Amino acid sequence: MSDASQDQVFEFLCRMGDNTLVLGHRVSEWCGHAPVLEEDIALANTALDLIGQTQMWLGLAGEIEDKGRSADDLAMLRDVWDFRNLLLVEQPNGDFGQTMMRQFLFDAWHLAMLRALAGASHEQIAAIAAKSVKEVQYHVERSGDTVIGLGDGTSESHMRMQNALNLLWPYVGEMFVPDAVDDALAQAGIAPDLVHLRTEFDTHVGAVLADATLIVPEGDFAHKGGKTGFQHSEHLGHVLTQMQWLQRAYPGATW
Repeated sequence: MSDASQDQVFEFLCRMGDNTLVLGHRVSEWCGHAPVLEEDIALANTALDLIGQTQMWLGLAGEIEDKGRSADDLAMLRDVWDFRNLLLVEQPNGDFGQTMMRQFLFDAWHLAMLRALAGASHEQIAAIAAKSVKEVQYHVERSGDTVIGLGDGTSESHMRMQNALNLLWPYVGEMFVPDAVDDALAQAGIAPDLVHLRTEFDTHVGAVLADATLIVPEGDFAHKGGKTGFQHSEHLGHVLTQMQWLQRAYPGATW
């Protein structure tokens, strides 16, 4: 077992924290706009869970980096090219079905990742994962049940869910494309082998989509570039403009 560098661990922590930060913001956009009150509350709670996880991941990233940056600094004072989130989480909400399909695809990956990280050789990473997995277990059950309910519902809801799956499936591949950071952390016993993670993901997602009477799109094309910061969609800039504007307008302001 080899050791991952400090920079590689920092990079990985930013990926985990940026995923939950950006998706948490996206989900929060439904607050006050969801189809029914129950969904409005559930989505708000999901967003709060994700932002809470962000605080832990980016807080640890700041400690590892050791340059005096807090979780808030990393969230609010980095620009688009410094973010390391998956392209999937920055995609627009679309209709309710599209939001829940995006949530389910992320949740299925997130749960598998956190379960693996709970056994990491890095004690702080393992602790964050063990705490987060309890919340994400609920997230994936809820999003999976919603995908099934809408996919196997009316002809209209089925059509919308299939369209959402067709739109978002090409973003799934990026979750499982390893790079030097992934390889280094896997060799160090910190993060899982992404090939094994894909098998677990496919089994889980395949079963839910089958129950939802939805068909997985053919082809293995995958959008990528988000988790390395090489390329983000145009949507991330708009997300950060909304999320960061107060801190940018009043740097260092406190209550």
